[in-house]
Amino acid sequence: MSLKVGTRVELVMTSDPHPGKLKSGEKGTVSFVDDAGTIHVDWDCGSKLGLIPGEDVYKVLAGS
Repeated sequence: MSLKVGTRVELVMTSDPHPGKLKSGEKGTVSFVDDAGTIHVDWDCGSKLGLIPGEDVYKVLAGS
């Protein structure tokens, strides 16, 4: 699934061993998707950690 800029997402689980302040349930807005498929998100908590499809679990929020 290709996400568009501006889509709101919620983190379910990240495979990153050092997610910083990013926790399950955090919400954010897709800022861009790079050529490798990484979904870059501006998380509401201030994190910039990207999502890797197939490794990280997230859900698209209704109305996005």
